[in-house]
Amino acid sequence: MEVDQHKRDPLDFVLWKHARPGEPAWSAPWGAGRPGWHIECSAMSQELLGEHFDIHGGGMDLKFPHHENEIAQSCGASGAAFVNVWMHNGFVNVDSEKMSKSLGNFFTLRDVLPTLRHPEVMRQFLLASQYRAPVNYAVPQLEQADATLTRLYTALRGLPLQIPADGGRPSVAPRVRQAFEAALDDDFNTPEAMAVLQGLAGDINTARSRGDIATADGLAGELRFLGGILGVLHVPPDAWFKRGTGADAAGPDEGEIEALIAARLAARRARDFSGADRIRAALASRGVLLEDQPGGKTIWRRS
Repeated sequence: MEVDQHKRDPLDFVLWKHARPGEPAWSAPWGAGRPGWHIECSAMSQELLGEHFDIHGGGMDLKFPHHENEIAQSCGASGAAFVNVWMHNGFVNVDSEKMSKSLGNFFTLRDVLPTLRHPEVMRQFLLASQYRAPVNYAVPQLEQADATLTRLYTALRGLPLQIPADGGRPSVAPRVRQAFEAALDDDFNTPEAMAVLQGLAGDINTARSRGDIATADGLAGELRFLGGILGVLHVPPDAWFKRGTGADAAGPDEGEIEALIAARLAARRARDFSGADRIRAALASRGVLLEDQPGGKTIWRRS
């Protein structure tokens, strides 16, 4: 990096910039001008959060010189320690290309959320990468995030979900909770934390398959509680499966679906199995999948 020849030392940085003609400016003892880039952030953070606070974030590209200079001037001004933890996030790419307005590949949440089953899908997409790593925004990654949450909600579906009231309540799966907390303590390793939840979902399915509903329900409550720490699994499981994505969201409404399920049940009772199969196929073609449960109950979900 080329060093400005006007600097007395290569590490010097600007606190106050003298205004050029036509630029915004304020009066100051040093002449009309405006604050330097770094001191803007020091002033805002101290005004809103105080001289010392816990977490300061930003992109990887801000570590030097911006955040180093912000530390120097904030500590110099207050004499206090500035920040306990710095968290620098990786860049966002779109189809493996850097996201930027100049490239025309810039999306906002307002653009993306209507295409998803639920906003939790976007949260899961972000949790799937450790925050320091680059994030590649692409449709397959969003679909993978949806599939991951759907597996977790499948494990929860049909259980009473006795959720622990808080973290102080004894866990029914202490080793799972210990592994989950260890992942988050390891520089907020959310991919590993999600892997722990996936394993817990497998334990729920195993207990359910052997008929141990009490164990399955206890583990399901633990899954819902730990997922809540990451901001997912807040949706009632049945409601999750009744939400669609993309074109599926505009499929038949719940009333029509329930009426067709009742018609299919009537056909099966009349031993009109070909008619029942036609109803199943018609719903599937419109993005609605049926699942027959023990005892004659049929549940459904949007694909």
